[in-house]
Amino acid sequence: MDRFRIDLIAATPNPQQCIYAAMHQDYSEGYVAADRGEWPDETRAGEVCVKRLLAGERGHYGPLEHAQIVLNVGWFPHSVMQQARTHRVGVSFDVQSMRYTGERICRAASGLLDLEEVFYLRPVGTYSDRQGKKYTYSESERAKDLEHCRLAALRYDEMLKAGFAEEHARGILPFDYRQHFVVSFTLRAFLHFMDLRAKLDAQEEIRRMCDLMWPHMESWAPQIAAWYEKTRLHKARLAP
Repeated sequence: MDRFRIDLIAATPNPQQCIYAAMHQDYSEGYVAADRGEWPDETRAGEVCVKRLLAGERGHYGPLEHAQIVLNVGWFPHSVMQQARTHRVGVSFDVQSMRYTGERICRAASGLLDLEEVFYLRPVGTYSDRQGKKYTYSESERAKDLEHCRLAALRYDEMLKAGFAEEHARGILPFDYRQHFVVSFTLRAFLHFMDLRAKLDAQEEIRRMCDLMWPHMESWAPQIAAWYEKTRLHKARLAP
């Protein structure tokens, strides 16, 4: 899993002040932007938001939707992309297409690119299925799967050279080809995604995605992140 990567593209500056302003406008007689000089600083705003919106599981998550973060996610298998888009997560995705971005498969077929740059296979090790039955993924079994990926890449390249459409040729590829994507979350959606996918019995690849996302949350909205880590992280307590 050493190729997995997540980078920050953009984020609402001072997200906790942004949330504070939205919360404050809910019960303020005045126009809150006019009093901006009186707002608490970013750290204090985060503390106030935790106290008034989140502590005690009050469930007042609406103001969290005004802050947004955009991440670039790279080299994850297609199965993670499918999981990430499942359930009502309120997230926007732009995903590397396999209709317009198949050149990397052809380069792998010709040996110009490492096969594992474009296909994902789990590391050798001991695993268990959803019923808890353990099994070993050995070097020899993994070698068989890597050869399957190589043959699929060769066939894909052959089909394109024969004039097949990319959307036709991609149907013969192993399911877990790697994809890059850009994803944007509101802060509320980010926490809900973590509720869904960072739980300890989630598929390990998407848990790894959550592990790589989390430092961006901690540096972006630290007081809210600290509250979430203490009260909800890994507990699968779904956000309202």
